[in-house]
Amino acid sequence: MPTPRIRTFLIALALLGMTSIISARAQSNSEENSGDAAGPIEPFPTDIDEGSLFAQLLAHNALRNAALLGYTEQRTYEVKDTTGRVRAQEIGQMEYRAPDKKTFVTTSESGSGIVRRLALSPLIASEIETTSGKQHHDSAISPANYTLELLGQQDVGPYHCFLVHAVPKRPDKYLFEGKVWIDTEDYAVVRIAGHPAKKLSFWIERADFVREYQKIDGFWLSKKDETFVQVRIYGNKILTIDHQNYNVEGAGKTGESVRTLPADGPGTSATSR
Repeated sequence: MPTPRIRTFLIALALLGMTSIISARAQSNSEENSGDAAGPIEPFPTDIDEGSLFAQLLAHNALRNAALLGYTEQRTYEVKDTTGRVRAQEIGQMEYRAPDKKTFVTTSESGSGIVRRLALSPLIASEIETTSGKQHHDSAISPANYTLELLGQQDVGPYHCFLVHAVPKRPDKYLFEGKVWIDTEDYAVVRIAGHPAKKLSFWIERADFVREYQKIDGFWLSKKDETFVQVRIYGNKILTIDHQNYNVEGAGKTGESVRTLPADGPGTSATSR
């Protein structure tokens, strides 16, 4: 889930704002403007309830995670103001090897060295540590953490999705509140648009994020993260993370097997790689 990664960045931005390294004065993008998918909302199927949706989501995620052996991808991290001006950029290759190892090698960097050091470098390091279990936090979309309000069905690009509102069960900085789009065939998260369940600091007045996923070789992997942050006094910031050029290694084809799960399939933590 996105929140630990985003929280690290938000704290760094608060520090940047306090020292006036970055400032932007354009109006902040909101969850309502950035988080809604195109297309009309259709009624939710009558034969699916919150319990069965959770069961399918968790079971399908477990099968995909078990089959994913590893991948490499090109990552582009950028800090921008709301006019689109890039303040700092770091590009590199992220490699994941099951079950819990990530490495990142920087291939290009530009812009403010201070922003890269205080915001982007800690962000990358935090993700690597979280993957290895050094900073484990239960942020799964699971019955232990959320209730789901069933809103309907809606298309997100080529994917037909269940649309739900995820409501956290406690004010936890590693959880979020917002909309989740879940593919109706693969029971995979396609998109999340929300904000942290707990205020992160005095300096962060508002933080909205949108995370999009893409299907590659039967696996659902990150496509783009976009976080809009309003820092007290110092204005608005945007973090984007683009994920491109995946090379995925999996243990067999997952696309056919995961669709045959019974409605009461086993539950496990829903995670994203």
